[in-house]
Amino acid sequence: QAQFVESGGGLVQSGGSLRLACKASGFPFSRYALSWHRGHSPAERKLVATITSDSGGIDYSNFAKGRFTISRDNAKNTGYLQMNNLTSEDTGVYYCNTGGTWFPLGDYWGQGTQVTVSS
Repeated sequence: QAQFVESGGGLVQSGGSLRLACKASGFPFSRYALSWHRGHSPAERKLVATITSDSGGIDYSNFAKGRFTISRDNAKNTGYLQMNNLTSEDTGVYYCNTGGTWFPLGDYWGQGTQVTVSS
């Protein structure tokens, strides 16, 4: 089954940056779109950004546009989310999954990585 290990979260001051990583395993990573989500609980997860399998298509939620950058390295089975100019509203647990804007989400989620932005 698909497994995701998110990392890179932490405590950062408002205006700061973080780079999250999503290490995937258990499925052919390079064949699937990848997305990042966030929420204070799993039930509150919201889509942040999506990248297609070949990185040719990228989409961001409005709150992420201009500040966040999604990318992936298929050779490393890893996705990334670069987050700049963070605000307290970006605080939450960040998760990755297959699918996203244009495709159904996968059934499995990782533990996520906590991002806390202090004002």
